[in-house]
Amino acid sequence: QLQLVESGGGLVQPGGSLRLSCAASGFTLDYYAIGWFRQAPGKEREGVSCISSSGGSTNYADSVKARFTISRDNAKNTVYLQMNSLKPEDTAVYYCAAGGVPDMHTGQALCVMRSSEYNYWGQGTQVTVSS
Repeated sequence: QLQLVESGGGLVQPGGSLRLSCAASGFTLDYYAIGWFRQAPGKEREGVSCISSSGGSTNYADSVKARFTISRDNAKNTVYLQMNSLKPEDTAVYYCAAGGVPDMHTGQALCVMRSSEYNYWGQGTQVTVSS
């Protein structure tokens, strides 16, 4: 069974930090770009960050640049999202997804922030930033 499982969410005060994990079971993440998306109540899902299959390319939404860092450990079949200087507007359910756009020249999966390019999704983890 192919599965992605997010963990690490919770309640944190403004200015605090959390590290989200996205662990895969039933398949290897080596060949997939991984994206992190979030959805706040009453809002559309938005792309937060993504990382290519090689880990050599990353991308961030403007709202999280310089605060969030995405990384991957293919040996552990896990991708991480380190979130620092959290703000109340970061409150949302965070989802990780595996997919990306194939690069025919390199064989890599490229990092894109479009949810339509991702095939496998986790169930989400709640992040609440509040004092």
